[in-house]
Parts: sequence; C-alpha cells; structure tokens
Amino acid sequence: MVLTVEKVSQILNLFSAENPEWGVSDVSRALGISKSAASELMSTMEASKLLRRTSRRRYRLGWRLLGLSQTLLETTEFRTEAREVLRNLMETWKETVHLAVLDGAQAVWVEKLQPTPTIKIPASGVGARLPAHSTAGGRMLLAGCEWENVAEAFAHQGMPPLTQNTITAPDELKTELERIRHRGYAVDDEAACVGLCCVAAPVRDENGEVIAAVSLSVPAFRFQEGSDEYTAAVLEAAVQMSQNSKRPNVLGKFDKFAVNTRGQVYP
Repeated sequence: MVLTVEKVSQILNLFSAENPEWGVSDVSRALGISKSAASELMSTMEASKLLRRTSRRRYRLGWRLLGLSQTLLETTEFRTEAREVLRNLMETWKETVHLAVLDGAQAVWVEKLQPTPTIKIPASGVGARLPAHSTAGGRMLLAGCEWENVAEAFAHQGMPPLTQNTITAPDELKTELERIRHRGYAVDDEAACVGLCCVAAPVRDENGEVIAAVSLSVPAFRFQEGSDEYTAAVLEAAVQMSQNSKRPNVLGKFDKFAVNTRGQVYP
C-alpha cells in the first residue's frame, strides 16, 4: 500500500505546465516501472478522477484535484484570516502581495492579490511553487527551520539559479538565513525575477512558530527608492496576521525595527 501511494505521488509530480500530458509509456520510462504497472496505476487514478484520459489515450490531471485544492485553501485558517490584511496592503501600496507556505524546499503561494494594471510576475499564482532559496518569502520560511532540515531538503532538490542574483551555495544560504532571523525579515534583490524585488516577513502562530510568510513584490526601481517604507508595511502586516492568530506581543519578535503609524521604519 505504501509503495502504491508513493508511485501515485510520483505520477502526479510528473505533470507540470510544461508537460501537462503523459502517456503510459512516458510514465513507464520516467519512473522506471513496467508499462503494465504504469497502465494499472493510471487507470485506477482515472477511476478516482485524479487523472482524465484524452481522446489520444493519454492522460492529464483530473478535475477532482481542483476540488481538493479548493478545499485545502478554504480550510487553511490563517489564509482566511490574512485576506483582509493582504487586501489592505495591496490597496495601500498598489503592489502585488503574496502569502506563502513551505513545502520541503519549495515555497508555495496560497494567496495572491495584485492591483490593476500590474507587471507580470512569472510562476506566482495561487498554487505556484518556486525553490525557496530564490525568493524572499521562501527564505523567510526557511529561516524558521533548523539548518539541518534545510540542508537535507536542498541536498535532494539542489539550488538552481533563477537569475544571476540567486543564492546557489549552501554556506551562503546559511549565512543569509541567520541574517534574516536576526533582523526579522527577508529581501529578494532580483533573485527570482530580473527587475523585481521582494520583501517578506513571518506570520507566526500562538506558539511563535513561523507558519507562513507575507511578501510585497515591487519593481526594482521603485523598491530601491522606498525599501524602508515597503519593509515597514510588510512587517506591520505580518504583525496583524500573527495577532489574528492570537499571538500576543508579536512585535517583540522584530527586534531590529520599530514601526510607527505612518509606516516609517527606525533601526
């Protein structure tokens, strides 16, 4: 049973925006299993509506997954509580905001709000994933983990560069995560997308554990002019979200900065 579940997971992980359709022979080669085993698994997944068969007798992801993903999002309590804060942040600054969680070595976006018009941000919609080391939100989440667990996760995934500014060395990442823990926020200086900067802060539960990261994505030329103000806004939003999770005195976690009512930051 465990092996079957593992194989089903491996099959689902093959599907992507770049490769949305797979045949039995393709899956057999990709996973190193027999065609008969691949066919049986994929037929069972089709019956469960996890996959759907095309007219060419190939497979795509099934619509059942859409319903499951919606259920997951609607029952993620901190996401629901964070929506109003995210909306206020977006409307005040007229920039794109994200709420991310950590899944292994990847940052997963569970909420995104953007003004109109806005610049296009690759791979940033709800459900999108990016290597956590390449984004401010991802690094903020990694900073809440033990380094041994972070190192193990990246030993399997690797640290691919998305731009020339992406951190690709474990030692450099470790140093950066220590810096993030000390100052209470993370900055992505065009590390995930050329021309785009991002600042992120932690959302904590009642025990002080980092459960999500809120971030503000800003064109580089605007971020460089107002980085302190953007940082203050994100820190304040993170405080509000954490307080909504019934954590008292969250502001004390941000010992590097004080945030006043005008959104100004003082070291």
